[in-house]
Amino acid sequence: MDRMYRLTRHVYDATRKPYLLGRDRMIEALDVPPDGSVLEMGCGTGRNLIAVGRRHPRARLYGFDISGEMLKTARTNIERSGLDIRLAEGDACLFDPEAAFGVARFDRVYFSYTLSMIPDWTTALAHGLAQVKDGGSLSVVDFGFCEGLGAPARALLHGWLSWFHVAPRAGLEAEMVRLAKASGRTLRFERPARGYAQLGIIS
Repeated sequence: MDRMYRLTRHVYDATRKPYLLGRDRMIEALDVPPDGSVLEMGCGTGRNLIAVGRRHPRARLYGFDISGEMLKTARTNIERSGLDIRLAEGDACLFDPEAAFGVARFDRVYFSYTLSMIPDWTTALAHGLAQVKDGGSLSVVDFGFCEGLGAPARALLHGWLSWFHVAPRAGLEAEMVRLAKASGRTLRFERPARGYAQLGIIS
């Protein structure tokens, strides 16, 4: 990951904005409670955490990423933003927020276009849900299967993503259904932009 992002981290946000659809929609739906805690699983450049912090200035914000190179950019961006956001390096399947931040559970936990890059994504998803407080929520936004855009659009998008080792998860909804049921929670699942993206919230 560091090899991939060593150079691209400098232009990541500018080049990803046109096609990482649904991120702001997910952030708007977080509805962070006053003084609530938020954890991003795979925070990248810090772009999303900064957006959450501006929308919820009283929130306590935390993020981690497996790439130390991306965290360099995140720390620079966060310093420029003036927001208080705590960061750490870690693996989404194993990360221990209590050891890193002294916080065991969070009001809001989310993945933004990260599960499609994590080989053991089902373990990461379950681990993310385990970090959610009772009464909290887990949100996911990621690439979909272009149901409303047609097979040529899907082939073009997924073929291009494969060059970057990104694989949209066909089983995402089913896995979130399973986790919601097992934990006694409910799931809301959508396919924004005619299926370009998948957006799920377990609460």
